[in-house]
Amino acid sequence: MSITVDPLRLSKPQDSSTYLAIKTPQGGRTVYSVRVPLLDLPTILPVPDPNNVDKDNRKVDRLHAKHFGEYLDAKQDWVAPTLLARDGGGCAFEKVDDQGAVGYLTVPWAIGGISSLRTIDGQHRVLGVAIEKQRITDAISAVDREVARKVSPEKAAKLEVEREKLISQMNRLKAEYVGLDIYVEPDPIKAQQMFVDVADNAKGISSAVRARFDSYKVANRTLSDVIDHPLLKGRVDAEQDRMTLKNPNFMGAKHVADITRAVIAGAGGRISKKAEQTLTDGEVIEQVKDFLDVISNAFTDLANLTEDDPDAERQPGVLTLAQEVRRTSLLGSVGMLRVLGGVFRELRAGDNPVELDDITAFFKRLDPHMAAPVSESSIWRTTGANDDFEPNAAAPIMRTQNIVHLVSVIAGWYKKAPAAL
Repeated sequence: MSITVDPLRLSKPQDSSTYLAIKTPQGGRTVYSVRVPLLDLPTILPVPDPNNVDKDNRKVDRLHAKHFGEYLDAKQDWVAPTLLARDGGGCAFEKVDDQGAVGYLTVPWAIGGISSLRTIDGQHRVLGVAIEKQRITDAISAVDREVARKVSPEKAAKLEVEREKLISQMNRLKAEYVGLDIYVEPDPIKAQQMFVDVADNAKGISSAVRARFDSYKVANRTLSDVIDHPLLKGRVDAEQDRMTLKNPNFMGAKHVADITRAVIAGAGGRISKKAEQTLTDGEVIEQVKDFLDVISNAFTDLANLTEDDPDAERQPGVLTLAQEVRRTSLLGSVGMLRVLGGVFRELRAGDNPVELDDITAFFKRLDPHMAAPVSESSIWRTTGANDDFEPNAAAPIMRTQNIVHLVSVIAGWYKKAPAAL
């Protein structure tokens, strides 16, 4: 009996991947620009170890990387910038046009910790894809083990649906692409400088800008409607996170989002994923504007601020009213406004929410005690709130435990106020 074997049908050993690439110069170096499947990232780039710092890069945060993998899974409309990598000389380019600008780029795999490529920017994305790939692989194996046991037809059908979903998730990693720019630089010292240059020239996104544009969070998504309230209109800095003494605004966009979270989830809490999915924008806007109405009517400084024209011309050196409030009142502290937002939430929660007018009346009793800095004889230093304010403070202590405790103290005053209130 003779056997004929066709060697062309057999897989050959493979240790590289080939992509269509554009070859361009930048800074005296050759740069290859390619698009690669997400699933290829941990194959051609070294997967960073969170427990060991790469001498040519910064330490990676495993949780941050894991969140990127979860983001890929949760968002069908995900977006990510091009990764940057350095080639020490292992890649091979074969031109397909006369100019040599387009061709096939063969990239060696990263095997056994050895890689021709080193990541300049994108370590967390590489690790995130690797973690997500492992999660899906482990989940498929777990389903297969469960199917191998004797299970009911109903359970078997559910497992099959689950397996198909997992296979679909893996196929997305194979089918969806991300950009990769590969810089040819054999000199490791110059390669380290490349990393520093990239880090130095990258302008990070401020929390204020994130709050304006991150539509995945309801506190951010509702921002434009909330800042239209008379208390905030024309007084919110759209770019800055910190309110310096010279800033004419009342607060930043990030701070508005913080106050929104306090009203919706509590001063020390976050809006849960479930709440993000169930809360409507309209509900959030209504609750936050109710809170802004209450404090605008209850506190003299905020009532005056509401009536002030933020666009009025002022003499040089004259402070805006918003700056005055921030300088002389606890109400100029975002921390205090978060606390009041948390108190508002506590009083409005449950089956018998306190009426808005009653909360306004209660807050009016706090109004005489809002001067900053706090004195040693103030209610903030002589009652149960004394642990939450430093001497001569212009704001409460911003640790979460202090914020939460202060909310509890003030909410308790609604039923049993101290003698000084």
